[in-house]
This record gives sequence, C-alpha cells and structure tokens, in this order.
Amino acid sequence: MTAATTAHRPSLRVERGLQRAGHRLVAGMDEVGRGALAGPVSVGVVVIDEVCRSAPVGVKDSKLLSHQVRERLVPKIQGWATAYAVGHASPGEIDRYGIMVALRCAGTRALAGLSVIPDLILLDGNHDWLTDPGRVGLLGLCEDGLQSVPIPVRTMIKADLYCSSVAAASVLAKVERDAMMVALAAEVPGYAWELNKGYSAPEHFAALQSCGPSVHHRRSWRLPGVSRPADAGRCGVGGTGVPESPLMHDDGADRAFGRSMAEAVTERGSHRAGQSMSEVVNEL
Repeated sequence: MTAATTAHRPSLRVERGLQRAGHRLVAGMDEVGRGALAGPVSVGVVVIDEVCRSAPVGVKDSKLLSHQVRERLVPKIQGWATAYAVGHASPGEIDRYGIMVALRCAGTRALAGLSVIPDLILLDGNHDWLTDPGRVGLLGLCEDGLQSVPIPVRTMIKADLYCSSVAAASVLAKVERDAMMVALAAEVPGYAWELNKGYSAPEHFAALQSCGPSVHHRRSWRLPGVSRPADAGRCGVGGTGVPESPLMHDDGADRAFGRSMAEAVTERGSHRAGQSMSEVVNEL
C-alpha cells in the first residue's frame, strides 16, 4: 500500500453526489471476516442523510486503524450517523451455502437492523454480492427467512478509502466482530483468537494442526494443518474435551448469529449476563 493511499482521507463527496441525484438516505456498506478461517463474516452499514456533517475525525478504512482508535471511533460514528447496524453470518452458513450467500445474509441482516430504509446502498468493491442474482429462494436459505431488499446498489472500488459512510461501516463491523472473537477465545482456548481474530497466523495454524478445527471454524475450507474431515473436533466442544456430535451444527446456532449476536456483544466484547459466548452462538 502506497503512502498516498494510507494518507488519503475519506469524504462525503460521493455520497453528496448520490443525494443530489435523488437518493436522500445513502447507506455505506462494507464486510469484514471474509478471509478468516474461523468465526462469522460480518457486514456493517452506516446511513447518512443530507444534513449529516463530515464524519468524525479519524474515520477511515478499519484496516488502516489500530484497534484502540477503532474502538474510540465507534460511539462517535454512532452519534454521527442517521442509522447504523452490523449483521453476521455464522461459520455453519458459510460451510453450507458458500461465502457469497453468507455475505448476502449478513448484509440483509444489517439492513433489517436499521431504523430507516435507505434509498441507495454504496458497496465497497466491484462485485454486488448483496443483490439477489435472480435465483429464486436463494436468500430463503438463511434460517431467519430474510428476503432480498429491493434497494438499488452501487459498487465502488476502494469505497472504504474514499467514502466516509463506507469507512465508518467497516469500523463498526470490525470492532463488533473482533469483540466476538475475543469472547470466543476465552471459551475455546488454544487458537489465540484474541490476537488473530480467526485469521491466518502461525499460532492459529499450529493449533489447527495439533487440535483440529473447533465448532467455530469454517470446515468446508482448506484449513491449514487439517488433512481430512475426520480430524474435526478433536479438541472437543468449547475447549472442554467433550467429543463433538455430528449434530452440533444445528439451525439454532445460525439463527443466533442472525438474530441475536449484535445484541449479545458490545464494542467491549461483553455478552449477555450468565451466558458464555459459545452458548449464545449455539442456543436454540
């Protein structure tokens, strides 16, 4: 990444142009966790209207910020945005339906969590993974029954670098997903998720090789150090040493990601009192 790229500050120039074209409520959307080996894929959305001022100082693509800065920005973004939300799709959904359908599920869940309906969605990248490509019932694969939302989508390469709404969405999604992984790391020790957040890292590879995947890994992927599906679950459930049942991946775990995970985790990584993160993930 060049110095010019890292120094660039996002603005509302693109969003203002879309508003002048008649799209009053513009929603910036971005995903995090697509390339992780474990945990959910998460999608953030931030809506701005025509009276929103410039984004809080420091807002930029979450990959360019330290975790301390990202966490400090969350309440500022929430106070600035017209509406905001984060949606998740579970590892089980990624395994069953593929990453693109899982992204669509997470994005639709984020939209369902908004207090307003956007007039247009500005999506980072050059591929519209949010719009149903026309396959009947594709989003019906999501256990919560969410359907495609008929909102126009514009894609833009490097929108997270140039558009404040998209950059802010990436920050919200990154902070919430990181908090989920830190909470899971306390219950499923050994994979160092508190450090790598489920992404590729030497300590993560070593744990996969010695213990195999946990119930929170994406088992359909070519996980480093995992030679065959029969290796899965050798570490047991939640680090307890209890062998995993083939029925552990049930629909309830995926519904929990769709309906409850955003409520279960705050930006500090806490969750509902009296419940472990694994219980939240796997509850019916």
